[in-house]
Amino acid sequence: MLLCVLKDLFVLFPEAERHLPNLALRGRRADRPCPQQGQSQCQLDRLNALKPDNRIKSEAGVTESWDPNHDQFQCAGVAILRRTIEPNGLLLPSYSNAPQLIYIVQGRGMTGTLMPGCPETFQESQGQGSGRSQDQHQKVHPFREGDVIALPAGVAHWCYNDGNENVIAVTLIDVGNSANQLDALNPRNFYLAGNPEEEFQEVQAGQQPRQGGEQQTGREEESSRRHGQDQCNNIFCGMDTRFLAETFNINEQLATKLQSDSDKRGNIVNVKGGLQFVRPPSLRQEEQEQRRCGERGRCNGLEETMCTMRIRENIGDPSRADVFNPEAGRISTVNSHNLPILQYVQLSAERGVLYNEAMMVPHWNLNAHSIIYAIRGQARIQVVDHSGRTLFDGEMREGQVLTVPQNFAVVKRAEQQRFEWVSFKTNDNAMTSTLAGGTSAIRGMPAQVLANAFRISVEEAKRIKFQRQETILSSPRSSRSGSRAEA
Repeated sequence: MLLCVLKDLFVLFPEAERHLPNLALRGRRADRPCPQQGQSQCQLDRLNALKPDNRIKSEAGVTESWDPNHDQFQCAGVAILRRTIEPNGLLLPSYSNAPQLIYIVQGRGMTGTLMPGCPETFQESQGQGSGRSQDQHQKVHPFREGDVIALPAGVAHWCYNDGNENVIAVTLIDVGNSANQLDALNPRNFYLAGNPEEEFQEVQAGQQPRQGGEQQTGREEESSRRHGQDQCNNIFCGMDTRFLAETFNINEQLATKLQSDSDKRGNIVNVKGGLQFVRPPSLRQEEQEQRRCGERGRCNGLEETMCTMRIRENIGDPSRADVFNPEAGRISTVNSHNLPILQYVQLSAERGVLYNEAMMVPHWNLNAHSIIYAIRGQARIQVVDHSGRTLFDGEMREGQVLTVPQNFAVVKRAEQQRFEWVSFKTNDNAMTSTLAGGTSAIRGMPAQVLANAFRISVEEAKRIKFQRQETILSSPRSSRSGSRAEA
């Protein structure tokens, strides 16, 4: 909090910063914003595994959202969406006021990111057209189940399902990120086309009307009536059609169509006959090229620019696992080391699988909040705060979301079926520390320290230290054998 106060002083008195050359705050970019007045600041009495609060049906899909006003989402500074896109469905282009991290739960398709100022590097060949009939556009990225897709704040994107099954994607919007200077913790999606409903209606309903007794001109009143909330909801709606016609060098009749006043399809629309555009090689060819690039030692991300930077990394493939126990499960992570764009969005992710009755040992996140989405199965989870209170002790099932605040201890144990999850982390290089196992905090302490701390014998302390040999994932067989040895 002291750093936040000093930052405010520097805004009021910028010359003061020059007199504090050794202060760590100087020149430092905060990863998270300072707490706002009225913010819960993670003073939580209870956590819950939550289902979506709002459901919007579109022509070719469904958008579900969790109320961002829940205390646990306010604590983490995030908002959560889940979209289901039917085959041949197109998610209309939009951008958000905060960085986004998208996990593909199911399906495959194509997405385009519209980086400002970047060239149209996907171009039709001369034989496919001439002059204006040749299409060209920015890079298109194929995606599949298990992919994590990173989007910086304010970068427009679209998504198309060119497969034969529904695409299901879970999106975290990091409204607490320093890149969001619009609202403290309010998610906003700005659509470039269509007439979609607001995904976060609870937030939008609470917005204050225009204040100060400002006078509206006749043209403003006409525009407000013509492009009201119930009629149109894309950024072209509030612009004068004559401005639009002049901007795009088109006639006013065509400019009016950009405003989509009568469009009732929602934010996911059906594409009849499929989309035809310049597209990259298959995923397998792309991955082979990336491996060849890595063997040459020149694809470490240092030479990437925003125009060519990779936005996608797959963490669903079992062969990609960073932690693996044949009897317990696996964990895969993506961070700024293997996906450099995450350094800009300050986010990372973890994909986990626990086999039947296996456990992820108690641990805490050193430098990030963790927002868990249950992909399949169910698990019993416990979350404990700094004062030893159990804030959550219950089952988490498919489709639910649970927030684990920074430094809170958490333990997961799969039930009679395997449990699969993805955790979004609010740091580009999130780190965890375990409480048991070969690399844990307990294992690193001298037995004499443990004996005196817990008022036990040195022999008992050694059993606590060395009984669990596994590091992160624990199989049920090892737990039973340890209990028998103890007896």
